[in-house]
Amino acid sequence: MIGVVIDTNVMVSANLKPEGLEAKVVRWAMNRQAQLYVSPAILEEYQRVLSYPEFKFVPEEIADFLSLVRRVAVLVRSTRRLNECRHESDNRFLECAEAARAHYLVTDNSAHFPRRWKNTQVVNSRQLIEVVVARRLRSDL
Repeated sequence: MIGVVIDTNVMVSANLKPEGLEAKVVRWAMNRQAQLYVSPAILEEYQRVLSYPEFKFVPEEIADFLSLVRRVAVLVRSTRRLNECRHESDNRFLECAEAARAHYLVTDNSAHFPRRWKNTQVVNSRQLIEVVVARRLRSDL
């Protein structure tokens, strides 16, 4: 099974555009078709950002969504602090990906991250979907 860490911007886009590519990636992870990894810092960031008033999300819907994330995700704890990204909070995603040995870190801000970190490839939602489709096609042959 593919292991993924999903950046907050993908989670926000998924909730803003339920038919978008980001929503497909998040649904894929929530349906356990991939193993989602989170850390305490990532869960805190999801909570904080999804609560921003400008998004106008309903608090109960945020709570339900985050409850689902907590149920399906594997909680990992990083053993070290990184300082590889320009934005300090982005380092938490690299730390989680490294600790989990995730295959992919999914972000719509790929310029904020290295293209690859240890075993983890940094991709956007479209790239991850292309990888998944290619794997399914190969397994059907």
